[in-house]
Amino acid sequence: MVFKRLRRIGGGGSVPLEVDTQVAAGFVRPGETLQGEVLLRALDREVELSGVELEMFAEVKPSYEGADTRETICWPSASAYFKLAKGEERRVPFEHRLPWDVPVTEVSGQAVGAVLGLTTKVRIGENDEAVGDHDLVHVAALPLHEAIFDAFAAEGYLCDACEITGDQIPTVEYGLYMTQTFLLADRLGTGSRPARLELSFVTNRVGCEIYLRRAAPAQDDWEDKPPAGSWVAAHHDIGRVDFAAEARTWIDLVTKMPAA
Repeated sequence: MVFKRLRRIGGGGSVPLEVDTQVAAGFVRPGETLQGEVLLRALDREVELSGVELEMFAEVKPSYEGADTRETICWPSASAYFKLAKGEERRVPFEHRLPWDVPVTEVSGQAVGAVLGLTTKVRIGENDEAVGDHDLVHVAALPLHEAIFDAFAAEGYLCDACEITGDQIPTVEYGLYMTQTFLLADRLGTGSRPARLELSFVTNRVGCEIYLRRAAPAQDDWEDKPPAGSWVAAHHDIGRVDFAAEARTWIDLVTKMPAA
């Protein structure tokens, strides 16, 4: 545990308080509850706290020069309206159910390059807001995602990386204003198939919409990329649907689509 000294927003100097935000060990999946606690310790004098604000965010690829590189996912709540005596330490728990379409940071235990974080801000007194801790959050893929990735892997397509953009697939209903796209590379080198594919999910409590297209990482806007095929899968399809056969069908369809 490493306490971090708070700094006032606006460069107003340090605050007589140390903070350490700790996310529960391990990972959480989309739709599950993120849990943790904020540890607060007063330093050389009494401190009156009037709130703790938590923001979970994703680092995104900016859509234009000067655009934000972070998009908010949610605001977990932590109640902290009390006084800390000089040298006193207190733990403030928090929990928040994650959206179903939150980006994931790992697939089959392997990091995919997505960065999710949690920022803590502590309000001291009536008007004194201070910047606090910053921590990474690990979100694992759902079993349905894993089944689909495994099906593509069986066809030779492995996940190389991913990117998160601060936009949405047109005409698709989202909870979050961001899209995570996974880059799949063909390790078999079959000449008739695309060398690389882009795979995206829009997930909800029932299942997910699946979007697959030829990879065009240089294109930022969804509508500027090659056409995508789309399919639907439910969480309860695991063990009932042959996703390996489905993946072959999806790849064959995208192979027949125009490259642009």
